[in-house]
Amino acid sequence: MIKASFKKKIFNFKVPSGTSRGILTEKHAWFLSVWDEESPQTIGVGECSIIPGLSPDFISFANYEHQLSNLCSNLSIDLTNWPSLKFGLETALLDLNSRGNQIYFDNDFHKGKLKIPINGLIWMGSEEFMQDQIDEKIAAGFKTIKMKIGSIDFETEFKLLSRIREKYSKEELTVRVDANGSFSPEAAIEKLTLLESIDIHSIEQPIAAGQFKKMQELCSLSPLKIALDEELIGVNTLEEKIKLLDTIKPPYIILKPSLHGGISGCKEWISLAEERDIAWWITSALESNIGLNAICQFTAEYNNQLPQGLGTGSLYTDNIPSDLTVENGYIFAKKH
Repeated sequence: MIKASFKKKIFNFKVPSGTSRGILTEKHAWFLSVWDEESPQTIGVGECSIIPGLSPDFISFANYEHQLSNLCSNLSIDLTNWPSLKFGLETALLDLNSRGNQIYFDNDFHKGKLKIPINGLIWMGSEEFMQDQIDEKIAAGFKTIKMKIGSIDFETEFKLLSRIREKYSKEELTVRVDANGSFSPEAAIEKLTLLESIDIHSIEQPIAAGQFKKMQELCSLSPLKIALDEELIGVNTLEEKIKLLDTIKPPYIILKPSLHGGISGCKEWISLAEERDIAWWITSALESNIGLNAICQFTAEYNNQLPQGLGTGSLYTDNIPSDLTVENGYIFAKKH
C-alpha cells in the first residue's frame, strides 16, 4: 500500500516581486512524500504550490492543510477542484516510479540533451525597476521577454515597451505582455491596437476572467493576439473546456499544471487546443526547483517550439539545489 505525508516550506524571494495579486516576498509550498509500505526507503516527492488570490483551491492555510491531511489518508479522493494537490500527487507518484530519482518523464530533458526556449519575465514595479529588468534580460541573451503590465499607468508601460522596440525589432526580440485582467472591456480594444502597433507578440488575459461574451468579442476584433490564462482556472470538466474554447476561440492558451488540473488536466487542454489549431505554452506557477523540474520534463514531452514560461527557478534565495540551468534564453538540466 502507498502511504503519504507532507511537509511545508516557505521560500523567500530575492527581490519583492510585483503581481496583480500584490507584492510577493515569500512563497508557500508543501512537499508531498509517497512511499510503498513494503519498501519505505524509496520515496517520491511532489510539490503542492499555491498563489493566494489566484489558486482556486486555496482559501486559507488551515483549509489547505486539512485537505492535504485528507489526501494523505486517502490517495484516491477526488482532486478535480484541487489542481495544486493533483499536480503534487501526480508528480510524487511519477517520482516514486523512478525510485526517487526525479525522473517524471523519461525524455531527453532530464538526460541533459534537450534545451527548452523560455521567456524572460519582467515583474511589475516602478518604471526604473522594470527598465532595469528589461536591460538585464536582454543582456542575458533572452530572445523573448514577457512584461507584466497593469500596476502603473498604461502610458508609462507603453513608453517602456516603445523604448524596447526602438532598440530591437520584432525579428530580434519577441515581446509578450501579461495584463492579468487589468483592462476594462471598454478600453481594451484601444489599448490592444496601440500594443499591436509596436509589434507586441501577444497579450495574456487583457480583461478579467469570466466575461465569456466580451472575451469572445475581443478575440475576434483584436489586432493583437490574445492568450487565455486565468480564464482557464476552475474550468475542469471536458464539456466545460470544449465550451470555453469553442465559444471564445482564443489564438493561444497558457497552461500552469498547479492551476489548470495538474499534469492530466493540462494534457486534456493541450489535446483540445491542438484539435482546434489553438497554440499553447506552459508556465510555472512560481514552484520551487522540485515542481519546476517536473513541469520542464512534462513540457519536453511535446515538440513545442514556442518559448515557455519556465524561468522562475532563480527567484528565491533558498531554492532547493538543482541541475536546472538558464543560459541565453534556454532552460536545461546541466549534468555534471
